[in-house]
Amino acid sequence: MENFTFYAPTYFDFGKGAEQHVGELIRRFGGKKVLFHYGGGSIKKSGLYDTVKKCLASEKISFVELGGVKPNPRSGLVYEGIELCRKEGVDFILAVGGGSVIDSSKAIAAGCCYDGDFWDFYSGKAKIQQAVPVGTILTIAAAGSEGSTNSVITNEETGYKKGAGSDVLRPKFSILNPEFTCSLPPYQTAAGATDIMIHICERYFSNTEEVEITDRLCEAVLKTMIHETPRVIEDPQNYDARANIMWAGMLAHNNVCGVGRVQDWASHHIEHELSALYDVTHGAGLAVIAPAWMRYVLKINPHKLVQFALRVWDIEPQENDDREQHDIINLGVRCKPRVSEDKDTQSRVQKQTAPSVPSADFDTGSAARAEGPDPELPPPPKTPLRGPAVAPRRHDRDFKYRAAFFGIFLASDRGKFKSLCNKSKTERTKQAITKPNQTKCV
Repeated sequence: MENFTFYAPTYFDFGKGAEQHVGELIRRFGGKKVLFHYGGGSIKKSGLYDTVKKCLASEKISFVELGGVKPNPRSGLVYEGIELCRKEGVDFILAVGGGSVIDSSKAIAAGCCYDGDFWDFYSGKAKIQQAVPVGTILTIAAAGSEGSTNSVITNEETGYKKGAGSDVLRPKFSILNPEFTCSLPPYQTAAGATDIMIHICERYFSNTEEVEITDRLCEAVLKTMIHETPRVIEDPQNYDARANIMWAGMLAHNNVCGVGRVQDWASHHIEHELSALYDVTHGAGLAVIAPAWMRYVLKINPHKLVQFALRVWDIEPQENDDREQHDIINLGVRCKPRVSEDKDTQSRVQKQTAPSVPSADFDTGSAARAEGPDPELPPPPKTPLRGPAVAPRRHDRDFKYRAAFFGIFLASDRGKFKSLCNKSKTERTKQAITKPNQTKCV
């Protein structure tokens, strides 16, 4: 285990009715003039919007509103928020929504205390030293931003999607009521579960030795997600399963599972390019990238992949098992776990989600790379990846429900991914021809 420091001062208020305490918590952490930052109309439909306004009024806390945050939050709204905060004298930012809203709020918080362009933090030109305090009310379990130091923003002018982080961006408080996640559709739930699992995997797949404690913490969160995700897909109103997933999402990304070890984050960095280009749901993008990453790095540390298969997915070699190490890994990455002891549930899961997995042998990976590009994958796009010719939002509905049960492994169906990519390429070409001056970032 390597040396580390760990600072995680966020105050968590978890459970039913916790949102009623928002006014008290803002007052406790010194807020007098608040930016109420949120996304679309979902918080108004659920009644959360009115609850927040009522709580702020009861504590005599004045506020200004800024809605309109989109998935893969945009720089344009961040600039608007910074200007609004400075104009109104805001001293506290309340983010009500999912990870996109929280990330946008953190960017605004950092930008308010900086004389230059807030994008300097995301491009690596400057480090975040100060920020307006942020509090959150979480409505989607996925990003883990409610307890993390991080924020990811898409620059609408360049198309780049970048992250920035600092301890000063950790929220002062986060309110987590699992009831708010019960109305999420299955696909959004699945994408969130995928994101949570990959946050753990980015930490778990480490070459640092003698990290048994954090290995076991990572495995516990992963096994919790494997157990609970099918339950909430089957019964979206299952409060207890939703609660376990919501807390798992926080644990997956506040770094308690990642201290003392080298972390990876290649899958996330690659996915940022996918979602910057196609505006795909973050979890779906990760589900495409992660299995490919596992294949690519297999020979660097095969022991870790074997451990992953055995400990997380319960692949159980029998006595006198003659399977080679790579066969066990293959089973783990292709994901055929015992989802449930309930035969009816297991049958239903397999019927709805079992992908047509190609019988790829991991040992052939290096040879295939030596021979050239994988023939199953589409060629790189010929149109510009950034700027005026980028495509409109790619509806990743082709991935729908797959991640709900198998988390990061929906990309095992490479034929479907190939079809989606070819379709995207055709639409992207049409877009470049018909709307050459479009500057919308996706």
